[in-house]
Amino acid sequence: MKKPEHVILTSHSNQIYNKKVPLVWGAHTAEKRGPIIASQTPERNAIGSHSGSYAVYRALSVASGQFPRDYRPDLAFTNPTRPIGPFSSWSDPEAIVSIDPWGADITDSFPKQLARGTKIMPTIAITEAQLQIPEVQKAIEDGDLDIDGDIVVNETNVKVCKAAVEPVWYLPGIAKRLAIDEGELRKILFQETGGMFPELVTRPDLKVLLPPIGGLTAYIFGPPEQLSNPDKELTCRVHDECNGSDVFGSDICTCRPYLAYGIIQAIKTAQKGGNGLVVYFRKEGRALGEVTKYLVYNARKRQEGGDSADNYFYRTECVAGVQDARFQELMPDVLVWLGIKRIHNLMSMSDMKFNAMQRSGIEILNRFNIPDHLIPDDAQVEIAAKKAAGYYAGETPAPTSKDLKEVKGRSYDET
Repeated sequence: MKKPEHVILTSHSNQIYNKKVPLVWGAHTAEKRGPIIASQTPERNAIGSHSGSYAVYRALSVASGQFPRDYRPDLAFTNPTRPIGPFSSWSDPEAIVSIDPWGADITDSFPKQLARGTKIMPTIAITEAQLQIPEVQKAIEDGDLDIDGDIVVNETNVKVCKAAVEPVWYLPGIAKRLAIDEGELRKILFQETGGMFPELVTRPDLKVLLPPIGGLTAYIFGPPEQLSNPDKELTCRVHDECNGSDVFGSDICTCRPYLAYGIIQAIKTAQKGGNGLVVYFRKEGRALGEVTKYLVYNARKRQEGGDSADNYFYRTECVAGVQDARFQELMPDVLVWLGIKRIHNLMSMSDMKFNAMQRSGIEILNRFNIPDHLIPDDAQVEIAAKKAAGYYAGETPAPTSKDLKEVKGRSYDET
C-alpha cells in the first residue's frame, strides 16, 4: 500500500514554501514585476490556486487518479492572437489591483523562469472567434446590421477577439481601494471563506491572492489595439452574469435583451471604424448566487400583494441580507488593462458601474438605457424599481412611490 504523502501547510514559511520568487506589483516590466506562481512548488509566491472555483474539479481528477499532480502544461502556440498593451497603467500599483496585467503571454515575459522549470500558468488567454447570436442574426435579416465582410462576415457570423481573464488580487491595492486596513481585509477574507486560506493571516509576505471565484471574458469588436485611442469611438457594455436570462431566456429580468442590444450596438460602432466591447463578469445573481436568486423570485411572487416594484430590492435584502453584493469597485480594472481612457457610448443603466468607471479615470460621454420595446412584461417590476433607485433612465422621469406599487409582475398561477 502506498504511503500517504506528508501534508505541508502553505502557512509554514520556514518549510517548503521558503523560496518564493520576488514579486514587485506595479513594476515597469514583466521581468522586474516577476511571475505569479500559485502552483504547489517551493517558489510559490501567491495564495490560492489557478482556475478559481474549477480548482476543486482538478482536485477531484487528481484524487481519482485521472490527472497527474506533477503535470506541466505545454504552452506552445498558446500565446495571444492579438497584442494588447503594455500600457502605463500596468505599472501603476493602484490602477490595476484585481487582475494580472502581465498574465497573457508568460512564454515571452518569463522565459528564464520557464526554462528553469518554474511552473507558471497564464491568467489571461486571448483568442479569435466568430459568434452566432440569434438576435444579431435577426438584426442582419431586418437590415439593422449590414454584412461588411470584415466584422459581420455573412448572414450568421460576426468576428470577435475575446480575452478570458482570471482574477488575481493584489491585497494591498484591494485594501486601499476599499479604504480598509490590509490586515483587517485579510482577516475577513480568511473568516468568510471558512479558513480556506490560512496564509491570509499567517503569511503577510504573500501579497497576492487568486480567489476561488469566476473570472470575466472581454469580447472586442474591431482592432483591439485601437481601444487605447480616446479619439476612436467606443461602445461598451459591462454585463454581470444571469444564467436564467442570458442562456435560457427567462423573462423576469432584462439581462439577455440588454446584453443582445449592447452587442448589436458594439458591432455597429466597430463597422464605423471604432470599437465595440462587451465585458461579461461571472457574478451570478448580483454575486449572491443562483440559489439565492431563485429564493428571492419565490418570495417576490408569493408575498402579500404579489410581485411589485416597491418591494423589489427589499425582498432580496430579506433573503440575502444585502441588496447587491457585486461591489463594482474592482470592475474597471479590465477596462484600464485594455488601455481605455474614454467610452463614447456606455450601454448601462447601473449607477454603481458608471461611478466606478469615473473614479478609475475613464471619461464617459453618453449613456444608453435599454429601449422600452425590449423589456419583457414580467421584467417591468425590475426596471421600474431600478429607475426609482437611481439607475439611469434617459429622459424618462423616475417612478414615484405610487407608481412602484402599481407595477406588478406575473404570479406563479398565471399561464
